[in-house]
Amino acid sequence: MFIGRESELQFLEDRYNRTDGQLIVLYGRRRIGKTETLRKFCEGKSHVFYSCKECDDRLQLKSFSEKILKENLPAGKYITEFSDWEKALASVTELPYNGKKLLIIDEFPYMCKGNQGIPSILQALWDEVLKNSNVMIILCGSSMSFIEKELLSEKNPLYGRATGIYRMREMSFKEASLFFPDYSPKDKILAYAILGGIPHYLNQFNPSVSLEDNIKQNILAKGCILYSEVEFLLKQELRETALYNSLIEAVALGSTKLNEISQKSLMEDTSKTSVYLRNLIELGIIEREFSVNAGTKEKANTNRGLYRLTDNYFRFWYAFVFPNHTELELNDVEGIYQYAIAPKLHEFASLTFEDVCREYLRNLQKEGRLPFRFTRMGRWFGKTTVRDADSVKVAETEIDIVAVSESPKSLLIGECKFKGHPFTYSDFLDTFAKLTPQKADNKFYYALFSESGFDEKVIQTAQAEKNIYLFSLDDIVN
Repeated sequence: MFIGRESELQFLEDRYNRTDGQLIVLYGRRRIGKTETLRKFCEGKSHVFYSCKECDDRLQLKSFSEKILKENLPAGKYITEFSDWEKALASVTELPYNGKKLLIIDEFPYMCKGNQGIPSILQALWDEVLKNSNVMIILCGSSMSFIEKELLSEKNPLYGRATGIYRMREMSFKEASLFFPDYSPKDKILAYAILGGIPHYLNQFNPSVSLEDNIKQNILAKGCILYSEVEFLLKQELRETALYNSLIEAVALGSTKLNEISQKSLMEDTSKTSVYLRNLIELGIIEREFSVNAGTKEKANTNRGLYRLTDNYFRFWYAFVFPNHTELELNDVEGIYQYAIAPKLHEFASLTFEDVCREYLRNLQKEGRLPFRFTRMGRWFGKTTVRDADSVKVAETEIDIVAVSESPKSLLIGECKFKGHPFTYSDFLDTFAKLTPQKADNKFYYALFSESGFDEKVIQTAQAEKNIYLFSLDDIVN
């Protein structure tokens, strides 16, 4: 069953319904669901869907020719294979379809790897014939570095020719939770914290089975797809996998600064560490995060910012599977779950809960349900006022969410508590104390998110004040 991807499908439909030529580049990391989305888009449409192979150019041309000639092209009466790529790609105009002639080339980087002249051939055809024809060509790829640095760069022949460029990203929590319609709100958060928004991973879990049993059967058990997924993906994309393993594990276990990651992974040279981390960023596995108030100069400094895993499953795998690999190879699934995972899973999910709360605020903004429209939102970290007993002092701290408008300047401060007890009034006072020096000049609002509700004094305070918003787990999930 196909779930979600409504925005991607709507984008493709809008382009398909235009009468002029369309050259679309659709890309994203592996397992993100590109092929499944394209196949869903093709339903009910006459089309050619060609999946490129990792093979030499001659075999690629032969395979492509066989695929497109099956569509009863006039040339098929006389030939079994096109003599060159120019004739093969130009044949899309001869497809015997009413309306739009749709050609999808999946894993297009493989085709270019076998013949570096493909982009030039396609560029010439586009300029001379295809852009004025009722055709739609979709070039799809998983090699994000090739797509962004080669195909879409100024030096590439296809630069400026694409009529649409769409980078597919992970599913949102809202979409991912549809995979588990009968799970409790808490278990939906936990499942998302484990699997993230990767459809391939979400499909491995059985929604009719408990979260615990899914973890045991579909992650920890030898032979299941997710057990070896991370190793397989890294070996496919990178060399020196042992080194990358140590880097990713360091980040997964809480090292966020460049120096910390270097020390934890036993790499003495931070400049070398930075290069490896950059490769992981290009793969969409790691990101460099800055405080919401960071300026351009700070972001340009390679030694600043915090590193975090963007892929929830990688974070889970390196936190719980990788360190216990020996025991799992000996099939100690029950022991690893009971002693390594179960006591820490709830705390592990708290970081993901913050991401879900930020997504929730973005959805509220789309619906016009916030007191102001923010222009940027993220975590805030640095020195500011914090509560110390009954007074305040300046210290290093973090704020889960800060959303800021430009003019007039308003700030929304968000605190996210994914804990087994209610949000207390003391927690609220801690939140209220932060950024105290800025309160004289700006309008402040507070959004408090809690898995386990709020104590009575917090509820009474929110009812008395107009700038405090309380959101329960049911509000956020449902």
